[in-house]
Amino acid sequence: MSITRQCQLLGLARTTWYYQPRGESERNLRLLNLLDEQYTQTPFYGVPRMTAWLGTQGERVNEKRVRRLLRKLGLAALYPKPRLSQPAPGHRIYPYLLRNVAITRVNQVWSTDITYIRLSPGFVYLVAIMDWFSRYVLSWEVSVNLESSFCLAALDWALRNARPEIFNSDQGSQFTSNEFTGRLLAQGILISMDGRGRALDNIFVERLWRTVKYEDVYLKEYQTVATTVQGLGSYFAFYNDERLHQALGYKTPAEVYRNGH
Repeated sequence: MSITRQCQLLGLARTTWYYQPRGESERNLRLLNLLDEQYTQTPFYGVPRMTAWLGTQGERVNEKRVRRLLRKLGLAALYPKPRLSQPAPGHRIYPYLLRNVAITRVNQVWSTDITYIRLSPGFVYLVAIMDWFSRYVLSWEVSVNLESSFCLAALDWALRNARPEIFNSDQGSQFTSNEFTGRLLAQGILISMDGRGRALDNIFVERLWRTVKYEDVYLKEYQTVATTVQGLGSYFAFYNDERLHQALGYKTPAEVYRNGH
């Protein structure tokens, strides 16, 4: 199968397939990797605490450098949420609809988020759409930048097979754009958006990112976009169809999603 056809099936541009991330110095890459893993464990650490923690690892750096590296990773040091998206001027922000709402069935609530995936060296971005009740990953896409097209592709992919009652996201420009919200409104889907700085508003996707990183990304140390896409494809198939989930009574997300309970 040609590269062009593979990219079409994956929803990727050919430039994404051939992309080679820009490198950093050997020391900066080491620091980035340390910050990446520590943030996944302790997302509440700000710049001063991250700087102090690096010192315990034998890495003496100043706060200015730590702040720059966290920004390169797309992380906000002030609250526990990746700062991978900012609302665009003029975009409507919808209220959060899920506080104290009981999640009792599949396709009641879907949610989405973006995270970074480190390569060696460099980074790409991953978006996923998840059903809250079953934890089933309905779709995902990888991109070398934060333009909204890969988020739209993931949404279109998910909507091919089902439709949620409520769709939850953060307030980033990818999700507040008229093109993205318009797709949801056209199908009568209610839109919910996290409160700024409230990572727990989208806790199930936050937990998914931790799982993906610890069980796949950190173990594989992906080198290229192509191997990242292939590896994540295998991992999400395992996550949906084989990985037993404690919160689901040790059933798989696919089993719960397809049975509806």
